[in-house]
Amino acid sequence: MIFDMIYDSTLETIYMVFFSCVLAVIFGLPLGVFLCITREDSILPMPLTNKVLGAIVNTARSFPFIILIILLLPLSRLIIGTSIGSTAAIIPLSISAIPFVARLFEGALQEVDKGLIEATLSMGANKLTIVKMMIAESLPSLSNALIITTISLIGYSAMAGAVGAGGLGDLAIRIGYQTYRPDVLFYSVITIIILVQIIQTGGDLIVKKLRKNK
Repeated sequence: MIFDMIYDSTLETIYMVFFSCVLAVIFGLPLGVFLCITREDSILPMPLTNKVLGAIVNTARSFPFIILIILLLPLSRLIIGTSIGSTAAIIPLSISAIPFVARLFEGALQEVDKGLIEATLSMGANKLTIVKMMIAESLPSLSNALIITTISLIGYSAMAGAVGAGGLGDLAIRIGYQTYRPDVLFYSVITIIILVQIIQTGGDLIVKKLRKNK
């Protein structure tokens, strides 16, 4: 019985984290690229825009997740029709991850050799081509940033269990803690640790392969 609950909750956690990561990359990568290329020393300098957007991103990142998910409950209810469950949790998870991903991606793109960018410019490449080149060159770092984000989202999804989001966090709090089932709490935590280890190990192998083939 307990292993059935762990299995179902693990699938819910994977579901939440996967789609949150997808949405975070869809919106976070363009934001990170824009933050990078609009820096004063970059290919499309917009210092004022960069500072304003950077301040907004920093403000969004400063919200503790447990507060953010409570603030976004009405938005989840508006879009999904409910504020409870794994699907509803994807919205606050994604919104919390987007500024985090954007900053990580911005840092990864800044690692691209300036000489390479200048050489590409001197060959007459347009800005879109340069951005594509920067993404290709920083792919290992971008992948590493995505791994960090995924692991962070697993932790966030566990916290989301406090407000009925489902997944391993919900199982640990609602069944393990509130009904005094230390065995459920223990197995939930162990499963989260195993998930993190699998993602980190697999991600490290992917990053290593990307660096090797670069």
